[in-house]
Amino acid sequence: MKASKILSVLFILILNLFNAQSITFISEKTNLPIPKVSVFGKDGSILAISDIDGKIEKSALTKEQEHFQLIYDNIILARLSYADFNKEIIKLDDKIKDIEPVVIKNSKPAKYIKIRGNFNTYVTINTKLNCYADGVITYVFDNKTKKLKSTNVEQYRVFRLEDAKNEKKETASWDYNSFLDLPKLKDVGNIAEFKSKRATIKELKGFNKDEIEITGEALQEKELALFGYRFFDVKGIINHSYEKDSEKTLRDFLESNEISFIKLKHKSEPDYNQVIVYRNFYSVEIDFTDDNDVEQKVKFNKNSSDYHTNYWKDSSFPNMQTVFSSFFKDKLKEQQNKK
Repeated sequence: MKASKILSVLFILILNLFNAQSITFISEKTNLPIPKVSVFGKDGSILAISDIDGKIEKSALTKEQEHFQLIYDNIILARLSYADFNKEIIKLDDKIKDIEPVVIKNSKPAKYIKIRGNFNTYVTINTKLNCYADGVITYVFDNKTKKLKSTNVEQYRVFRLEDAKNEKKETASWDYNSFLDLPKLKDVGNIAEFKSKRATIKELKGFNKDEIEITGEALQEKELALFGYRFFDVKGIINHSYEKDSEKTLRDFLESNEISFIKLKHKSEPDYNQVIVYRNFYSVEIDFTDDNDVEQKVKFNKNSSDYHTNYWKDSSFPNMQTVFSSFFKDKLKEQQNKK
């Protein structure tokens, strides 16, 4: 065989090997990619989440996990074995449902836009859940500049795992409830702002909504040393969803999903620990108003719950707590309600 042929065959083999490293989830109904599919291992670890192209890295999956659950929109899409991932494309019944219409109130010109909805936020350490919170929240925007003016939590729950510790030099054992963070919604009313920053932007025209993914990163080549700790490999992914074929304004806004990654360790530890923070918001009501006040707002205290209704029992609420509790049972403890 001529050298050129050998090189050609070798190139094809390498290319196929490279392509096999990623797996793409697509809808069996629309053949479109499915972003934001979380892959849970049998122990409740979140091993991967698909990007706007529906892709995950196969290297994130371990054979030891054996059985996997694919979660999308807080419901189980599929239960798969490790062998089921031996293909480049996996078609899923994504159970497409009509998006709950966002109620538009008082759409006449006004000083402010209030967007009220539901949120959940949670932290994982080395892929395993550490703490969780959810609730009802209202964001107030300046209608002229589209800038966020205030973030107002109305009621919420906080859950923590019993076995978390705070040993100074054992960052893998920490309770990371201080990392619990509310969805930011920064520049959600002006996507063009991201184009002037060091970010990568992709768009997906979905079946019933348009999605925009913004990614950025820092500390990729050199770690940051601070107070005896080391920080490295910082990344952020934001996915904002809008009405299909819309102008992507605040009036068109449907939901936001944010993921922040950081690796950290104490200087005495040999390996970095991967901390990932997930923040999700789902619009329910948009109100054009001259009043920027929000009634019944409370302080978001990460050490306690504060609610006066069972808001999580609403069928449209993004209740990821039930998903996590199916793995961790009674170890995932709700913090005492203030009310």
